[in-house]
Amino acid sequence: MQFIRLLSAIFLMLGILHHAANAQTVDDATLRPLVQALAGENFDNTTKAISDLVKTGDPRVSSLLNALGGGDLYVSKADKTVFLGKRQGSDYAATDPVTGATLAPVPRSAAEKIKVNNRLRREISAAIGGLTLMSENAGERRSAAEAILKSRDPESIPLLDRAIAAENDPSIKALMSQAKAAAVLNSGSPDDAKIAAIAEVSGGNSRDALGLLTPLEGAEGPVGDAARAAISSINSELAIWNAVQNIVYGLSLGSVLLLAAIGLAITFGVMGVINMAHGEMVMIGAYTTFVVQQIIRTTAPGIFDYSLLIALPAAFMASGAIGVLIERSVIRFLYGRPLETLLATWGISLVLQQAIRSWFGASNVQVGNPSWMAGSFDLGPLTLTWSRLWIIVFALSVFAILQLVLKKTMLGLRMRAVTQNRRMAASMGIRTPWVDALTFGLGSGIAGIAGVALSQIDNVSPNLGQGYIIDSFMVVVFGGVGNLWGTLVGAMSLGIANKFLEPFAGAVLGKILVLVLIILFIQKRPRGLFALKGRAIEA
Repeated sequence: MQFIRLLSAIFLMLGILHHAANAQTVDDATLRPLVQALAGENFDNTTKAISDLVKTGDPRVSSLLNALGGGDLYVSKADKTVFLGKRQGSDYAATDPVTGATLAPVPRSAAEKIKVNNRLRREISAAIGGLTLMSENAGERRSAAEAILKSRDPESIPLLDRAIAAENDPSIKALMSQAKAAAVLNSGSPDDAKIAAIAEVSGGNSRDALGLLTPLEGAEGPVGDAARAAISSINSELAIWNAVQNIVYGLSLGSVLLLAAIGLAITFGVMGVINMAHGEMVMIGAYTTFVVQQIIRTTAPGIFDYSLLIALPAAFMASGAIGVLIERSVIRFLYGRPLETLLATWGISLVLQQAIRSWFGASNVQVGNPSWMAGSFDLGPLTLTWSRLWIIVFALSVFAILQLVLKKTMLGLRMRAVTQNRRMAASMGIRTPWVDALTFGLGSGIAGIAGVALSQIDNVSPNLGQGYIIDSFMVVVFGGVGNLWGTLVGAMSLGIANKFLEPFAGAVLGKILVLVLIILFIQKRPRGLFALKGRAIEA
């Protein structure tokens, strides 16, 4: 037992000694003249001393440089000894900057502060950033590597070599390798080292790599050839990623169009009503979200992250109830008179907008984002927001649920029957007026759900719905009136087409081009991409 304890003590001492050896990479005798050199005759000498200190990689250097930048490093006038000083009456309380030992007080008249200018402060900041490459904190090491990648300081290459050899995190190690390659490209290294660095840089973030390699594009010899080949490869890769970005952003825009148009597709398809107040149903859903969040903020702020889940059924019920009220009180008297229906619903939209202005004011209202919709994530060189992703998921979920309602419920069966042949459905005992009312309510309720989603990506104001009503009609007509699959395909197609046209034509001209293409398409296929089948429709 005594022997085991003795072995344990020996191993413990060895561990302590090993840790001490790693923590202090140079001895005091080596470090002291480098510290003394900080009190050089000019700023250039001080800059060189800072560089020499950093190259040692000693953990004490970081605190030394902090003291220098903070004005706590002094030099005695008599023997030019550098010390850490704190004012204490008429003296300085002196500390040895190498060992940390307490020295005899130094009269303030017998010492002067080591001066630094703005250039030295930048050097000190960069040096401290480089020293954190050896930090125990992974975040600090990553930040230090990113700082060197931006500065491309050739003086940091030896320290990076040491840090790369000791790094265990693969992602941080790759970032350090990128930073070293950038520093090599900015140095006077041999051509073979620069060619290897070009290969290393071109394997990282494409946009950052392009910025690093562009200055070498005009170089002669093997380095210039390697840089030009890498730039060509990166440009090809970026073209692919730009196409991916346009598709993702197009799907995001298409999801917004789908949410805004899917309720209109039901209303317009079943009832043939051109509802110009559909945008206001979207607006009501957005304002319902605002009201729900205000109640949660004042009564139960701890459940704010669930506010959208609470707002969804509330917005559906509010917009749906208003939709049923509009159908029962106005629209049912105007069937078969499309122009009067259009004018009536346009008037209703103005009434609803003014009601919202009177109740909530004309300015925008604040609708917050839950924490799970905030932030972004990286997809290759692209940075996408979580809100975009959740909008796409939400739109497809609404579409799937609506398909189940139409295919698997009695209401859906009656709606499809009325869509295909209203007279035959009525003769089979289906109460078509109530189907119309419930259909209008369902379409309006879905528009309210769309308002919940749009409140997260757009300004919530009385004019919110006006920005989507024209696009919604375009989607419905292009996809095929009353066909949900056509609405899905039409919304996504128009969203992607807009995003591919915008870089070349601009946002406004891009929309005009899309509108022209839809008009030309409708000339060839008046019923849209996916026309409904039915005797009444065919007639």
